Amino acid sequence: MGGKSVTMGRSSDSASVDTRRVRTVRADGTPVYRWDQRPGVPPVRVVPLDPDCEGEHLPPDNRHAHDFWVLAYVERGGAVGLDGKQVELRDGEVHAAAPGEVVAAESVADLTHARAWSVAFTPDAIPSLASISPLTWSHHPLLALFATEARHAVVPEAERPRWQAWLTELDDELRHPERLGSHDTVTAILTRLLVASARLAPSAPIAPDPLVSRVFDEIERTYATKVSAGDLARTLGYTPGHLTTVVRQRTGRTLLDWLTERRLTEARRLLRETDLPLSVISTRTGLTDPGYLVRRFKARYGTTPDRWRREA
Repeated sequence: MGGKSVTMGRSSDSASVDTRRVRTVRADGTPVYRWDQRPGVPPVRVVPLDPDCEGEHLPPDNRHAHDFWVLAYVERGGAVGLDGKQVELRDGEVHAAAPGEVVAAESVADLTHARAWSVAFTPDAIPSLASISPLTWSHHPLLALFATEARHAVVPEAERPRWQAWLTELDDELRHPERLGSHDTVTAILTRLLVASARLAPSAPIAPDPLVSRVFDEIERTYATKVSAGDLARTLGYTPGHLTTVVRQRTGRTLLDWLTERRLTEARRLLRETDLPLSVISTRTGLTDPGYLVRRFKARYGTTPDRWRREA
């Protein structure tokens, strides 16, 4: 987490579905919280933290990780307990937490004089990222701050009012999803935030994880076939259980999660760009049959492929 990143705060009304539901628990007891998608709502949550923050919406007081991405901005700094230490968060700091990274926060409720914002999202909230393989998200320029060793930067003082305005507007839009153009506005603001954070990122990104890169390359090569997670593991020379554990520890998602995510991304592309029937799409994406495609699609996006195609 660059030593300091933390997610915290009070959920906006539009984000009443808990993004912190436990997906799995690592061998060391660290819970990994998953993203729960709501039908028709962009995969974005804004969590403001201020002195009036409601305790029940604070993050868990323990080590935890996410399977989604988090960008946190410190509007007004203060001290916070983090991984057993008191850390001073400075005005204007922005922190990036990629999936799988461990947050260890304590005493967040003591941050009585600070104000911060946490933006949780999945990259497919942005069309330019939704249209590419999720296996390449970590290398995309928009997510540059997430790919640096420090994973934090300081927003220049002259630009801080703009950040505050963006976050305030984003929070307001998410509270009123019924507004005309709300979805597009949310996408536009999130894009601005990611562009601004990427411009603050150091020029030298961290080296990619060699094992994760091998796993992703193999998924990219074979996802359109009926390959299973076990098949992938054995091809790479590992037992399925071991490779699943390692990938989950390093990315926040299991091997099967990533394989399914890649298949569903391709399914969405085919739904959007072609008029192919579900039977053909399921075959081209390795999702076995139309019924299985519908079940996986609905579990991931909260809607059916046919309805998604009509709306897209």
